[in-house]
Amino acid sequence: MEAAFFDLDKTVIAKASMLAFGGSFYREGLISKGTVLRTVFAQGVYLHLGASDARLAQLRESALALIKGWDQNRVRGVVEEAMDRVVAPIVYREALELIEAHKAAGRFVVIVSAAPEEIVVPLSRHLGAHASIASRPRVGEDGRYTGEMEMYAYGPFKAEAMGELAAKLDIDLQSSYSYSDSYTDVPMLEAVGHPCVVNPDRVLNRLARERGWEARQFRLQVRMAPEAGGPRVASPTARVAGVLASAAAAAVVGRYLGTRAASVGRAGSPARTD
Repeated sequence: MEAAFFDLDKTVIAKASMLAFGGSFYREGLISKGTVLRTVFAQGVYLHLGASDARLAQLRESALALIKGWDQNRVRGVVEEAMDRVVAPIVYREALELIEAHKAAGRFVVIVSAAPEEIVVPLSRHLGAHASIASRPRVGEDGRYTGEMEMYAYGPFKAEAMGELAAKLDIDLQSSYSYSDSYTDVPMLEAVGHPCVVNPDRVLNRLARERGWEARQFRLQVRMAPEAGGPRVASPTARVAGVLASAAAAAVVGRYLGTRAASVGRAGSPARTD
């Protein structure tokens, strides 16, 4: 059997899945307004600079500290209730079409994400995938998160989990496909015979050119509306709002980086640009 493995954030959906549900967690009283703003800022840094081992490790530790003590079942309930409202407007139409094309070709479709399974599993079902690979935060006997990670589906661990799933389901990885936007997912891309970069960051884009990997750009966000006969293209107003939000985040990050660079320069050390 052949399979198609899709990274989630910025590959299938246009923003980080954890950030997408931030408003819902806030309305349920799980996080404060200040936490939402800090999360938006962190997402802006991620969008502006791309992923890196250090940045993603920081985000992971921050997320684990944030959810410590949360009730797992309550989180699942919030995600399920908000799924259509939150996720539908940020899905890439090109990703949906590609998922359906792989399914029509008889391939097993898997969403692979470092986000927690409480978000990834229902989101994968929502997208029509057959299975998912996701991080598993540790849960205590009281049903609450301990602030530790049981399994982190990141970098090489994604590839390991893909290999385990392939062995279990008799998937031919060399005949399979993989899609991601981040160079941190190079092991996931290398694990299959048909790697493809989607909206790649600078490092991954350069690597893809060197190796001759396929590259795609997903740009069109849709609002999924199966009851109305299929996906709807996001309205011009929604697209403009998204552009303004991204521009605002980029501006905040730009100001932060500029201030930091100036401060470093005054201290007599050259500012890093990598």
